[in-house]
Order: sequence, then structure tokens, then C-alpha cells
Amino acid sequence: MKNSVEEPILDYGKVYTYADYLKWRFKERVEIIKGKVFKMSPAPARIHQRTSSELSRIFLNFFYKSECKVYIAPFDVRLVDKKKNSIKDEDIITVFQPDLSVICDKNKLDKRGCIGAPDLIIEILSPSNSNREMKNKYELYEENGVQEYWIVDYVYKTIHRYVLKDDIYIGLKPLIAEETATSYIFPELSFLVGEIFEE
Repeated sequence: MKNSVEEPILDYGKVYTYADYLKWRFKERVEIIKGKVFKMSPAPARIHQRTSSELSRIFLNFFYKSECKVYIAPFDVRLVDKKKNSIKDEDIITVFQPDLSVICDKNKLDKRGCIGAPDLIIEILSPSNSNREMKNKYELYEENGVQEYWIVDYVYKTIHRYVLKDDIYIGLKPLIAEETATSYIFPELSFLVGEIFEE
């Protein structure tokens, strides 16, 4: 007889916290954004994983032996609610798993992941999550001070980069496969865009 996972029944009108998140046993991963639950795709497409692997290789090589650390999903990032300004599990209402995070402040790292905004976040679009990445997470990262945010689209083989200036994201020129991607906050990090989309 197979062990079955009894999934919790969610009330989508309720505000959930990180304390709730720690108790859940879903078959697929979930994120909480401002207390609202979002289920993630059970398994990303092969090309998504290939793109993630290539990005990870580039970033891990660049930040090898650096003060800044690279983390790849699944890796929990928790954001503190500015109204409560508390790091207690029951007061945190946002926890998510970026495809790739760069964190330079070691004080933000603990045994469960990151608490506070990473310096740079990369999200890889999937058909099931594109609306969330383009709107909800854009606003969330901007509001919480993520200095640089990349959206990678493997269908169109493009990278969209946003840099925080005076608490507002400024969009840089979108990049296509034949161009070179350079980080704004880590200017020595540079690679050919098409390199991450090779199949």
C-alpha cells in the first residue's frame, strides 16, 4: 500500500504565514505572496531546467570563493512584513523560491534559507507562471529592495533586466540570443545570452 500525502485544504480568503507553510505537505511546491498561496508547477519543463542549469553554472563559477553566495531553487526566501517588522514565523506572510538568487549579506542567511531581499534574483518564465513573474513578483521584488531582477524567457530566448533606482525598477534594454548579458550591480559578470539556451 502506497503512502499517500494528505494535502491541507486551503481557504483562499485567509492570510497564511510562514508558520503555516512549514506544516504543509503538498505534492508540488507552493509559495506565499503577501499571505496568498500560489501553487507552483509540479515539474518544470526540460528546457526550463536546462536553462536553469546553464545560468547556475555561469553564476556559480563567477561567484566561486566570493562573499556573495548563489542559491538555486528550491531555496526559501522569506520577506519581513514592513507593518509588523518581525522575523517570527507567524508574522512572515511572504515566502517564495526564485529560480536563482545572489545574496551578499551573510546575515540574511540561516539554516532555512534567506530572510530579507537577495541582491539579485532571476526567474525563468514557464507557461504556468508567467503572469505571476511579470506582475506579482516584479512588484514584490521592487517593494522589498531587490537591487537587480532578471526575467528569462526560454521560448523567445530573451532576458529582461530591471535595476532598482530610487525604489523604482528601471528596465534595461531587453537582450536577445546574439547579445551579451551583463549584470548592472556585478559589472564583471558577463556572458552570451544564447549560451544559456543551447539544447
